[in-house]
Amino acid sequence: MSTKKADQQASPKKTHLKNTTAAAQRARLLERLQVGAVDTIEARRDLNVMMPAARVKELRDAGHPIQTQRITMTDDQGRTHAGVARYYLGTVPTEDSVVQE
Repeated sequence: MSTKKADQQASPKKTHLKNTTAAAQRARLLERLQVGAVDTIEARRDLNVMMPAARVKELRDAGHPIQTQRITMTDDQGRTHAGVARYYLGTVPTEDSVVQE
């Protein structure tokens, strides 16, 4: 009986939104971060990542230079939230560089 573990890296191209494994969530989040900044609300709503902070920590532990900016934003129900985490790679994003979906 082999004790080899399966490859823990999920390909972002193959991670359907219904796949809720941590590896699939990390892959979706990293792929999205390579396009532009993403906040906690977007990650939950658009990427099906229910605990974005945990996935970001795992990605950082794997060596990805993810930065955090705290923002105030309004959710889809019109509620204002202060201190929402906005994650990005590289320099602080400007409003022009934020991907709107």
